[in-house]
Amino acid sequence: MANETPAQILDKANAAAKLAREAADALNHSAEQLSDAASGLAYAASGGAIDPFIFRLAIFALAIFVGYYVVWSVTPALHTPLMSVTNAISSVIVVGALLSVGVDASGANDDGLLWAKLFGFIALVLASVNIFGGFLVTERMLAMYKKKG
Repeated sequence: MANETPAQILDKANAAAKLAREAADALNHSAEQLSDAASGLAYAASGGAIDPFIFRLAIFALAIFVGYYVVWSVTPALHTPLMSVTNAISSVIVVGALLSVGVDASGANDDGLLWAKLFGFIALVLASVNIFGGFLVTERMLAMYKKKG
């Protein structure tokens, strides 16, 4: 190994990369086949029609269960800082809400425009409260660890 030239090392690295690429392609192909099989099974089980609302509702329900078990499996010492930091994700909601509140007449009817602005404003207020509360909780948690003297 110590006597190998840089060209030999490069050839070995290229061969390893080629093998890894082939393995990744094979795995991707297998995943696509599995996905197609699951889709076909769902299509057949539903009699040929899957209602998109039911499909999204099922995903939402699964997300609730996954979120519940993820949050409650965190040790209590880490719960407050992790939840406080994840509340900062609400900043993405704030951006979307600001876009919704500031939407101009983009071909939508006036009633739809009013609803978009209303829901955007509600989302903006709730996300802002969530962000502010998350930072307050973090500050309070950090104050518990300060020395009192």
